Amino acid sequence: MLREDLQKALKESMINKDTTTVSAVRLIIAGLKEKDVDAKGKGQKEASDTELLSMMQNMIKQRKDSIKMYVEANRQDLADKEQSEINVIERFLPKQMNATEVEAAIKSAIETLGASSMKDMGKVMASLREQYAGQMDFGAASGTIKNILSGK
Repeated sequence: MLREDLQKALKESMINKDTTTVSAVRLIIAGLKEKDVDAKGKGQKEASDTELLSMMQNMIKQRKDSIKMYVEANRQDLADKEQSEINVIERFLPKQMNATEVEAAIKSAIETLGASSMKDMGKVMASLREQYAGQMDFGAASGTIKNILSGK
């Protein structure tokens, strides 16, 4: 479904001469093809939607980091371009979880896995990545998991 949506968006944006969307969708498709090559090396037909959603989350994170650097360097034009790409990428991601939903999901995963210490953090993160790929910021979730597991 995601692959079809990307191809459709690419065609529509080309017809509408929306260069920002064309550029961003082409970047997503290139990443998708790279993930497919990696998956074939592992004996799979193609990359899973979970892997693709994770890849797009990483693309957003990279752009947010770039925006921060561009703003510090007084290059608002480049920051705006990165933000436009984020907006396009987000169109293909599932609805993002808010802070309350993220915390509830983390507590549920901790309880389900019986996690009790920082040693269990990897298991909790793996479980969350599997269940909520593309729906939460795992960098922020990591801090919440640390606080809960360390009893803060």
